[in-house]
Amino acid sequence: MEFIYEYGLFLAQAITLVAAVLILVASLVSIGQRQRADQHEGHIEIRDLNEKYKHISDTVRDVIDDPEVLKLERKNARKDEKAKSKSTRKKLKKGDTATADEHRKRLYVMNFDGDIRASATENLREEISAILPQVRPGDEVLVNLESPGGLVHSYGLAASQLQRIKSAGVPLVVAVDKVAASGGYMMACVADRIIAAPFAVLGSIGVLAQLPNFHRLLKKHDIDFELLTAGEYKRTLTMFGENTDRGREKFVEELEETHDLFKGFVSANRPSLDISKVATGEVWYGQNALSEGLVDELQTSDAFIQSRLADWDVFDVRFVHKKNWQEKLGLAAEGTLERSFLKIWQRGQGGNTY
Repeated sequence: MEFIYEYGLFLAQAITLVAAVLILVASLVSIGQRQRADQHEGHIEIRDLNEKYKHISDTVRDVIDDPEVLKLERKNARKDEKAKSKSTRKKLKKGDTATADEHRKRLYVMNFDGDIRASATENLREEISAILPQVRPGDEVLVNLESPGGLVHSYGLAASQLQRIKSAGVPLVVAVDKVAASGGYMMACVADRIIAAPFAVLGSIGVLAQLPNFHRLLKKHDIDFELLTAGEYKRTLTMFGENTDRGREKFVEELEETHDLFKGFVSANRPSLDISKVATGEVWYGQNALSEGLVDELQTSDAFIQSRLADWDVFDVRFVHKKNWQEKLGLAAEGTLERSFLKIWQRGQGGNTY
């Protein structure tokens, strides 16, 4: 009986697992078939980081500070805030201009997590469009950038989105905590100032293209492949046809032209760089990147934000896509699938986890 019980339990888990996989596959197919226009549906979320860190600070102080001292400090702070608010209202009634303290500078924080297609560009576009009309003189924008690079045209567009901030006369800071390489550095170099963590990876100012060729395999099995083009260089290298030296030469020539455009773009945005030295495709860690002029300062994004909290209003800006029922179902199925795998694995390990 115990064997039948164990087998039934395993069978139920297996059925759940299969069902979860089917639901996940169906949802992913559905998401892939959505129209591009639907990807723009969503909304902007603004989070007050001053309030966030104040709440964290209050929570810590509730534990470590003397309760009476803390109570007195908060009482005095409320009195000061009330007096300040009253003074501001009086000035506004008289038509006086608000002081610099009453109109504090703002720091808008955005995040870019790049994949090979720079898919986050759509979010970045919406976020920039949302904040630019609200920017006042003295405000700044911080972009937390993480990307190993990807498609040239995709990252070219992403860099152009950041250029909109510069063109509007708004100081732009890019923070690299982990990696900004190749297309990622193409974006970063647009900034007025680049800060990086000591072991962040930067550079890779180069162009890469690679593809397999199955011509000999097809020829071995007597399979013909025909590629018909109009234009001598419509297709230089192929995956299935026989590649020629002339085609390879043309392909390399195109790579060099793209590399020259990349170098020219970086030089235009950071003219102090010795482009011939850094545009070799190599990468540098933060400290060495600072020595080469690829970054302006060693500092994490967290440190930069916290340095502004006392005197600036700091806002985290995010564009959030509207999830349809297929996406919500996919996320639920993904969670179910993960839990099912974990349970089955734990049973195989005697309940141990690592």
